[in-house]
Amino acid sequence: MTVEKIALITGANKGIGFAVARQLGERGITVVVGARDEVLGKAAADALSADGITAVPVRLDVRDETSVAEAARFVERRYGRLDILVNNAGTAGSFTGTADQAGADDLREVYETNVFGVATVTRALLPLLRRAPAGRVVNVSSHVGSLALNTDPGSPLAHLDMIAYQSSKTALNALTVAYAKALRATPVKVNAALPGVVATDINHHRGPRTPAQGAAIVVRLALLDEDGPSGLSVADEGPVPW
Repeated sequence: MTVEKIALITGANKGIGFAVARQLGERGITVVVGARDEVLGKAAADALSADGITAVPVRLDVRDETSVAEAARFVERRYGRLDILVNNAGTAGSFTGTADQAGADDLREVYETNVFGVATVTRALLPLLRRAPAGRVVNVSSHVGSLALNTDPGSPLAHLDMIAYQSSKTALNALTVAYAKALRATPVKVNAALPGVVATDINHHRGPRTPAQGAAIVVRLALLDEDGPSGLSVADEGPVPW
């Protein structure tokens, strides 16, 4: 008998998060749609449900520890465990200056969601992931977080200057490695997914890839079998150097 899997996706009311929820739901997985705005989260869950997907909304603001704790209690009461956590919620922030102009507050605005939010959510939900037969954590990162690519003169990222967003994704990559190391004696696998440049609110919908295309690598890592990797940064084309 196959037991249904439970997945929670942060920032799942739109963009890549919504596409991930749809693709996981189409595979028979129950998706918990995490969203800061209850109205938008319910609308997203209703849209998925209308297509035959089992989707349940939960208010989840990754920057608010109380909200995160309440979401974790909701999942525990309703399901008793969590099979898949997708840390998707992210922001590019409002700072548009160069790196030498950035102050701590410019970085903090982005880190609150992209780094500290991931740490808060992961800590709250790890006990439920440990209860699953094979928990999976996928952190939605970016090629721009790769130090190897940023320091390669031949890389298109060599001249990109988005200090807050870039460094937040580098920090997220470091969290990914740390979690994978801490959990390597368990069935839980933790990886970073690199969706590519997807048309979302972050880039004012100017990316060449669709949310569905970007979601594919996230879903692949969320569904890794027991022989799959842990502690890697992976794009459609394969592992990407940190």
